[in-house]
Amino acid sequence: MLESAAAPGLRARGGTYAGLFMVTLSTLMYEIGLTRIFSVTMWYHFAFVAISVALFGMTIGALIVHYWPQRFPDDKLRTQLWKYSLFFALAIPPCFITQLALPFSPHATVAGLWSIFATCVIISIPFVFSGIVVALALTRFPERVNRLYAADLIGAAMGCVALVALLQYFDGPSAVIAVAALGAVGAGFFALDAGSKPGVWLAVAAVVVFGGFAAANAYTARSGSAWLRIVWAKEARDSNHVEERWNAFSRVTVEGTREAPTGIVIDSTAGTALPPDNPEHAALLKDQISNLAHQLRHNAEDLVIGSGGGTDVRSALVFNDKSVTGVEINPLVLHFANGVFGDYTGHMDRDPRVKFVNDEARSYIARTDKKYDIMQISLIDTWAAQGAGAFALSENSLYTTNAWHLFFDRLKHDGVLSVTRFYKFPGADRPLEMYRTTALASQALTNIGVKNPRTHILVYKSPINALGVSLATILVSPHQPFSEADRAAATAQAQAQHFDAVLTPTESITPYFAKLARPGGPGPAVNDVAEDISPPTDNRPFFFQMADLDTFLQGKGFSNSFVTRPVLVLAMLAVAVLLLAFGFIVLPLLFTTKRSEHKGMIPFYSYFTAIGLGFLLIEISQLQRLSIFLGNPTYSLAVVLFSVLLFSGIGSMATERFVKTARPSSWLTPLLVLLALVVLFGFLTPEIFRANDGATTPVRVAIAVLLLAPLSFGLGMPFVIGMRAAASRGGDTPTAFLWGMNGAASVCASVFGVVIAVFFGISAAFWTGAAAYVVAAVSMTVIARAQQRRAPAADAGDLSLEVPSPVTV
Repeated sequence: MLESAAAPGLRARGGTYAGLFMVTLSTLMYEIGLTRIFSVTMWYHFAFVAISVALFGMTIGALIVHYWPQRFPDDKLRTQLWKYSLFFALAIPPCFITQLALPFSPHATVAGLWSIFATCVIISIPFVFSGIVVALALTRFPERVNRLYAADLIGAAMGCVALVALLQYFDGPSAVIAVAALGAVGAGFFALDAGSKPGVWLAVAAVVVFGGFAAANAYTARSGSAWLRIVWAKEARDSNHVEERWNAFSRVTVEGTREAPTGIVIDSTAGTALPPDNPEHAALLKDQISNLAHQLRHNAEDLVIGSGGGTDVRSALVFNDKSVTGVEINPLVLHFANGVFGDYTGHMDRDPRVKFVNDEARSYIARTDKKYDIMQISLIDTWAAQGAGAFALSENSLYTTNAWHLFFDRLKHDGVLSVTRFYKFPGADRPLEMYRTTALASQALTNIGVKNPRTHILVYKSPINALGVSLATILVSPHQPFSEADRAAATAQAQAQHFDAVLTPTESITPYFAKLARPGGPGPAVNDVAEDISPPTDNRPFFFQMADLDTFLQGKGFSNSFVTRPVLVLAMLAVAVLLLAFGFIVLPLLFTTKRSEHKGMIPFYSYFTAIGLGFLLIEISQLQRLSIFLGNPTYSLAVVLFSVLLFSGIGSMATERFVKTARPSSWLTPLLVLLALVVLFGFLTPEIFRANDGATTPVRVAIAVLLLAPLSFGLGMPFVIGMRAAASRGGDTPTAFLWGMNGAASVCASVFGVVIAVFFGISAAFWTGAAAYVVAAVSMTVIARAQQRRAPAADAGDLSLEVPSPVTV
């Protein structure tokens, strides 16, 4: 990769391994921690941007080592390792505090674009120092590069797990400062290795200051008086909260007052009410449109998906139902609803009819063999990276045809699925959410053999309230049409509460709703509106993403900011990332590489670009696919990065031994093996995930790791093979240019993977990555043949000087 001028006697010692381990561990913790912070401070579309920024920053760091080797002489190497490790640790707090203080405003204005660029640049600075440390460690100790690379990968892999554990005890901002303390521990190990007492004392001081501050801030955060806290949340000043807690996949706050809390808010946007235990509120619940199903089914056994603060559970008790099971993925929500504010809510968990389950809903439903009379999903929004969070981390596993098929299977013969969504709210000029929910219901019914979906659907909407909001509830009876008695009960309640019939077997508020529920499913009717209201599937599970390519290519739907804003913001982010990658990676490489060095390098350029694109496209697609399987995007991020880092590193080291003695004609073999693994993985993984949908979370995590292990092992091969092939050409090969193109392609692919998945599906992103490896295999065929025709070259040097990329994301 990066050439080294290492002296023959330069050897890595114990402190080198320990320091590298801690730096890469804290680097990955910082990266994953940023995804958690971004879900609170930015709009949910940005939770994945930390991956792009980490790749960008570490690539810049490694290129600095290459461009200015005179600044990193071997006689000062150990000193520079501890200094740059300390710079990494010291850079995290000020950069993080600056990022918190910036009002992030992702609008198509000069100020909006500047806020995006400034945020990306500021948060990338610590990654630049980390990239310098990793590049120096992996290029200046050639005799121990395999062991150092192992320490690098193991540290990074452990960081994926450590951050999840840390957030169980620390709030988000405190956890980021704690990560800085861990980075300073790495600097301390490097300073011990260098025999620098000042370095050791500085590192110890940083550990004490950052660690002490993180612990104290975490303690004060529990009482709402933290020194370092979120400043801007979704373009607005973050307010004081009655309670605030963090975990691995959310920030949960309680609003109102301690005596009269108004509700629980997740990541500053997704809210759930805390129902008071009093007769007045019970009377209100009886009249809510979300409880329409209780007017049709009495003495029912209920399942509430996303029980939240407990409103739907309280509703079941108000209607004197036989039993109710509330499934809630977030333990903090249950902690506040039944613990801290249990007296206010009436301790529903102590009622013998009630069972609360802390689990991912689809997994729990798949495991249980119990049948229910009513299955209720009320306004389960995921505008946070908790259960979705957008684009890379916003898959919604509840609003897909695959999920509804499972729900139907767990309903009794006359069971009803009740789903409440927004019909009208400020900023939305049409009932797009209810369009899409109706299309989803119609398609799911058609998929199980229902001939006329409309006879199995009832939709009613509430009057518009003072906030300009109207809710709609869709009732679906999958196993039999709604009876005359059901329709009469729904009509009576609608008349009493002034609900409007949106869709029944005999009424339709507009002809369009009737078209969506016609025999055969929604079919072409979904194309009659400009927005994308097609039924989501597990392959394209973006329920809230309603802009498609026609929205932009044909100018459709631009009048609806609710539809266009998410993708416009994503486009702005893509432009920012592309410009940063081009301006700070590609352009410097072009200006510093001699024109003569590019001769005959086109196959190499296409090869390294292709493997950079392929690696990240496959990684991003698996982040999204596992978010559905594991039910939590943060778990997905940790599992994917842990598996890919660990096993691709093992693959890289195994391949290094192979290519030292292999002939050019055999360079293609590992790529063909990888392509076979990719094809098998692509076809088998969805089926394996479906077969194990009901497994417990630990089992599903284990299955994911076992599936990713062989694929990741193969993904670690191509870079080493390419660098060996490049080195065999001779001394004028621009290896740094090749590595830089690979890094730039990776940065861009981290955004392209999201774009492809949003518009075409997760599978499309995966198979695009597979196609990139086909291009790489073709390029390597051309390279190998050219090498065979060339006369035997002089020894290309020790491959250990061309280690795999130091970018550990």
